[in-house]
Amino acid sequence: VQLQASGGGLVQPGGSLRLSCAASGIYFSISDMGWYRQAPGKQRELVASITSTRTAKYAESVEGRFTISRYNAKNTVYLQMSSLKPEDTAVYYCNAELGNRAYWGQGTLVTVSS
Repeated sequence: VQLQASGGGLVQPGGSLRLSCAASGIYFSISDMGWYRQAPGKQRELVASITSTRTAKYAESVEGRFTISRYNAKNTVYLQMSSLKPEDTAVYYCNAELGNRAYWGQGTLVTVSS
């Protein structure tokens, strides 16, 4: 299983970014997908998740600013991030869960700074 995350970068406060995660080697359409993040000195936390039936959940800190979506035909999950804040700075990781197994991507760095 490979999860290739992309789309990170440097953005000013109030800006937007879209992260993508392309999956391979997994039955994507029946997998639950998620985005996690880990800031320096902090534990990894769940940002957003979307089930195989497209039920989405968000961390309270990003509710209303981030949107998770999936495009099964391309085996890809997205995280649209808007109104970004400096506290959103972190390495963002893609996660896939199928049955009792979890898989992780390599992470993409998002830096929110002026």
